[in-house]
Amino acid sequence: MVRRALITGGAGFLGSHLAERLLEDGCEVICMDNLLTGTIDNIVHLLGQDGFTFVKQDVTQFIHVAGPLDFILHFASPASPIDYLELPIQTLKVGSLGTHKALGLAKEKGARFLLASTSETYGDPQVHPQPETYWGNVNPVGPRGVYDEAKRFAEAMTMAYHRYHGVETRIVRIFNTYGPRMRLDDGRALPAFMGQALRGESMTVFGDGSQTRSFCYVDDLVTGILTLLNSDEAEPTNIGNPGEFTILQFAEKVRELCGSKSDIVHQPLPVDDPKVRRPDISKAQRVLGWEPKIQLEEGLKLTLPYFQERVRADNA
Repeated sequence: MVRRALITGGAGFLGSHLAERLLEDGCEVICMDNLLTGTIDNIVHLLGQDGFTFVKQDVTQFIHVAGPLDFILHFASPASPIDYLELPIQTLKVGSLGTHKALGLAKEKGARFLLASTSETYGDPQVHPQPETYWGNVNPVGPRGVYDEAKRFAEAMTMAYHRYHGVETRIVRIFNTYGPRMRLDDGRALPAFMGQALRGESMTVFGDGSQTRSFCYVDDLVTGILTLLNSDEAEPTNIGNPGEFTILQFAEKVRELCGSKSDIVHQPLPVDDPKVRRPDISKAQRVLGWEPKIQLEEGLKLTLPYFQERVRADNA
């Protein structure tokens, strides 16, 4: 029997890659998105394919899906700093009301539920690298708190449905991810640097660039997420690439790859910006048998043609 999956936020960067992979695996996919930060461009190649359905809907409202569901993957949320700082109320609502509605549907359908959480639940960490057992260092009333606390609440709600209602749940804590279909204007490091380098503009590094991040290529992340989905692990699990780079090193790598002569300029560090970020993936290695295969240089080369095309299209 063909399995059916609902992906909320399915027209977003990660949601669209998950939809593609699930279809390849023979799953029927319902993509639900209100297109607040997602775009039809990400799924246009899937429209009309057998087994794929797009539904434009805000998941903070009542969700109805006819027929059985095997999986619900809850990816609906603004996820970049520009988005959640411009959309703070919507970010809080989708993390709370949207998660509640999606979990209610999972309970009704007897579906396995996977929550897309984030490394931002660790805040500006005082433990490095970050294991799942670390509770985090989050400023709940700072500008980033709308995203951090929305995801922390979503995790708590997910575990409550698991413990009280017996819903099969999975929680993936996603670390910085990159690849094709990221928006040029979404404010994250990779699209910002690639867009600036390809246009010959100054590349903006916040602070002195010594803050670190760990970047996972999207194909590796999707494999990790689906491995977790098909496992028996209900507790939060880090999925990311433990290779750690300073933001300045990352900017220089992107500039070199793009063959750009852009200079690097520095702007003040945003409030509560994490100083370090690196996943401890020992649990994913032990429990899931998963670890990333694609290292940064290879992943950047795979990503570059997409951004070259996006810049050409914008210039045209």
